[in-house]
Amino acid sequence: MLARVANNLFWMGRYIERSEHIARYLNVNYFSSLDAPNLQSQNRQFVLRSMHFMVGDPVEDENVPLNEEEVLYKIGLDPDYPYSIINNVKYARENANSARDLISTELYEAINKFYHFVLNYPKDVFVKNGLHDFTINVTEMTAILRGKIRGTLLHDSVYAIILMGINIERATQITRIINTKYNDAINAQGSYGDKFSNSFEWTTLLKCAESYDMMRRFYKKTPTSISTLEFLILNPNSPRSVMNSLNQVYKNIKILNPDRKYNKESTAFLIGRVRAEYEYKYIEEIEKDIKSFIDKILQSLTEISNKVEEEFFTY
Repeated sequence: MLARVANNLFWMGRYIERSEHIARYLNVNYFSSLDAPNLQSQNRQFVLRSMHFMVGDPVEDENVPLNEEEVLYKIGLDPDYPYSIINNVKYARENANSARDLISTELYEAINKFYHFVLNYPKDVFVKNGLHDFTINVTEMTAILRGKIRGTLLHDSVYAIILMGINIERATQITRIINTKYNDAINAQGSYGDKFSNSFEWTTLLKCAESYDMMRRFYKKTPTSISTLEFLILNPNSPRSVMNSLNQVYKNIKILNPDRKYNKESTAFLIGRVRAEYEYKYIEEIEKDIKSFIDKILQSLTEISNKVEEEFFTY
């Protein structure tokens, strides 16, 4: 396999996963705000700023009012906005096109169908009353794509590269969502007596990660800052957790590099070290300085992604 093609497969997986998380974040935050228990979380400006923060484009000036339709269009369907869902889907399809002979017809057709759905979605409908329909379709179509990847590809190096991209991106997006809701929980404090540790934003965070029901079954209690962070960062059995994603990346890097000898310069060594660090963390350590811990996770994930590209995709 050419390094260039492997790189395209890796980023195809990343863009598919990124599309899903942005779409779910838009959906959950917008509609959760309608029945939020405190005034700040109900505030539409607060919600729109949270959306900007999550995609990596925070609005610095608190005094600048945001237009709801403009923000939704920009993050959803604006072809000129680099963080938009439509651009992520477009990039996923472009990468799939360049690796057409290595992926199945079923997977390619599903990606093509996804692309045309997003491309042809009416802008006016989306910004007026189509947010729920659009975002639900995006999350369902990305789930279909993951099913096609698992069910129609040989579980060989091609599959491993795509899964590495998906899981690195999943860990990155979950961490970005945690970072955003942590910021929201701090800003929403005091509204109706809402405290940081019991903020409504932790429930919203779990719903953004499709983990609310799982978390309630596991802890059998209302989400708090500590139980939510422990579940989404450290729990290896939670399919959306950072720990689970690192385990999956480590599993798939072993397919590309099956050497059992430790080479400290290899990607497998870096992933194994990061994975081991979080495997033996406990939540009280995180609680002391949540913000620094989140920044460290994002830095580690960036290092892993750069190392993968350096070792396997440089050409």
